[in-house]
This record gives sequence, structure tokens and C-alpha cells, in this order.
Amino acid sequence: MSDLRVAVVGTSGSGKTTIAGRIAQACQLPHVELDALYWLPAWTERSLPEFRRLVAEATAGSRWVVDGNYGKVRQVYWSRLTDVVWLRLPFPVIFWRVLRRTGRRVFREEEIFGGNRETLRKALFARDSILWWVITTHRRRQRQFEAMFRDGDRPAFRLHEIRSDSMSGQVVEALRRTAAAPAAGRPFQ
Repeated sequence: MSDLRVAVVGTSGSGKTTIAGRIAQACQLPHVELDALYWLPAWTERSLPEFRRLVAEATAGSRWVVDGNYGKVRQVYWSRLTDVVWLRLPFPVIFWRVLRRTGRRVFREEEIFGGNRETLRKALFARDSILWWVITTHRRRQRQFEAMFRDGDRPAFRLHEIRSDSMSGQVVEALRRTAAAPAAGRPFQ
């Protein structure tokens, strides 16, 4: 099997964890969810040195998929990537997903990373509401990713841009084929 180190990025609510999970399953890769490493109980943020250490440990191997947009730890693994999956979906699709996901989590009282739960109050009325976050950061994040991937100084990874749900299956299958290919330098068996 080939080395495969994949980062799944996109604006909040674009489906990073879902696609990363599909890639992990299809390619038999460990799935590193940055939110799960970052958030402690009671929505407490992990210290940056500890967060960096955990990310370095989780991405030390030659095969993994990581999802998240934490620029403060990107340098830990970014230069070693073989592939980046960029979820570049339209704002209405993302907002609808976040609204639906948040509603489900609130009413089912689903536990998410760090044992935390979303609440109706936090979802609708808090300054750090995920809905408000999506509204206020979507356009800026899209521009940041566009600039980052346009930059000629970026590492030499394969970029897979997903602009619609129908494209996600094609990307997962392409990565599955890459993962199943014999490793470079090894004779085919």
C-alpha cells in the first residue's frame, strides 16, 4: 500500500469530518479529527503546545487523514501531505447542513468532541454560535483557501477540489485507488 497523508479542509460546516471518515474507511487510514484533539470538556481550549504535540503524534506515520482548519498547527503536518481535499461548497448548502446538524445535536443531546454538547441557547444566541460563525467566516475562509492553493510556494500535494456532493464519491474512489497502489520503490506483489 502506498503512503497516503490527506488533509480535508473547507469552511466550517462543509462536511470535513464526514468526508475524512469516508476516506479513512475506504483507504484504511487512521482518522485524525482536529476538533477532537483541540476541545476539552466545558468547551475549554487545549494549550497550543499540547495541541501541537498531539497533532504531531497523530500524524507521525505514513498513512492518515486529518480534518480541520487549525492554521496554528498546520505546519506540523502540511509539508508531508500527499493530498488535500478542499470542500468548496456554496454557502446555502453549508448553512443548511449546519442548521440541520445543529438542530439534530441539540434535540438529541448528542455528545461531540471533549464530551461537549451543543445547546439551543449556544446555537442561536451566543456570540460564538456555530450558525453565526458560518455566516461571518464563509467568504473570508474561501478567499484564504483560494490564495493558499494558488500560491506557488505551497508543498507539492495533489489538490482535490469538491464543489458539489456528487464530486465527493469520485474523490474518495481516486484516493482509494492511490492507497491500494503498490508503494513506490517496492516490487509489485
